[in-house]
Parts: sequence; structure tokens; C-alpha cells
Amino acid sequence: MKKKKIALGMIETNCYILENEQEILIIDPGNEADRLIATIGNTDKKVIGVLLTHAHFDHIGAVDAMCSYYQCEVYMSQIEKYFLTDPLKNGSDKFSQYGIESTIVKQQPKFMDNGFHQIGTFSFEVRHTPGHSPGSLSFIFKNFAIVGDTLFKEGIGRTDLYQGDTSQLLNSIERELLSLDEAFIICPGHGPETTVGYEKTHNPYL
Repeated sequence: MKKKKIALGMIETNCYILENEQEILIIDPGNEADRLIATIGNTDKKVIGVLLTHAHFDHIGAVDAMCSYYQCEVYMSQIEKYFLTDPLKNGSDKFSQYGIESTIVKQQPKFMDNGFHQIGTFSFEVRHTPGHSPGSLSFIFKNFAIVGDTLFKEGIGRTDLYQGDTSQLLNSIERELLSLDEAFIICPGHGPETTVGYEKTHNPYL
């Protein structure tokens, strides 16, 4: 499997494009739909879905465009269903003073919960990692985890947004992410990749 990262939008949210021999998955298409489509390029491979680690505005801004262009579904936690249509909950209204437009997603989502899932030819585990937001999910693949804004290199997610909870965040990291093998690559929603082992040793918040 190939994994490509592209930072999108004013806040440079990491969007991940996963590609195997037959199909493509998009994770957290935050903005700049045209640039994202150009990055994927002309291909015979089918884009079979969009996954959301959580539904803050900077992770969902290009969902409608992706689902329309590729005729695919979006998958997320049911807990954050109403974030898609509520700019107060998804945070876009909070940042309007910085030029962020109110974000609303019209695409009807499908829901995922803890456990093993298969979309097309992609198999992965979903772990509920609340704290940064109530419905945050981490997607666990063979040797890497896409964790949204739960854990960063030498940092953790902010908890001052709607229904954020610091204690819950730290418990999620300890229980669901630090329990992975130390060589596991952590792919965050912003900034560089890291590993479980590095964060155990160097992250001042843990």
C-alpha cells in the first residue's frame, strides 16, 4: 500500500491518500478540492471512500466535492454527525475572524465504530479516541495509524473546542495509541509523522 500526505487549507491539515493495486481511500479532505483531485491525478483506480478522523471544519471542507467527483461515500463516527451541518460544532464559526467561511457538509455519512472494517479491498481497525472531539477516530493499518488531532509529534490535540476533554484525550492516547507497537508510525492531522516509541520518550504531555 502507498501512503501520500498533502497539507490542505489555511491550517495545513494533513490529508492522506491511501492507494493499493486496485483502489484509493481519502482520509480527511480538509480543503482545496481541486488541488486534491490533481494530486490523485488520472488513474484507473477507483476512489472508494472518504474517511474522517473527526468532523472539525479543517478536516471536512472538501468532503462534498470528493464524494460528488468520485461518486463515493464518507465514513465517520455517528457521534459527530451533527458537526457536519453545524458551524458552531465543527468550529468554522469560531475562526470566522481569520477568514474561515462557515462550513457545512451536505453528503449523508455512513457510520463506523470500534472494530475491524473493510471498505473495498482496504482492511483496517477503527479505534474511538475521544478528547480532542467527542467522536474522534483513529484508523489502524498494518504499520501506521492515522490519528487526526489526537496525537502529534511532541504534542497532543487541543481540547478547548466543542466538547473537548483533556482527561479523555490523555486516556485515549494511553489506551488506544501507546498500546501499539513502538515502531508504529503515527500520522497526525497536522505536522510531521512520528512513532509510538518516540512519543513515549519525548512527548512532554504524556
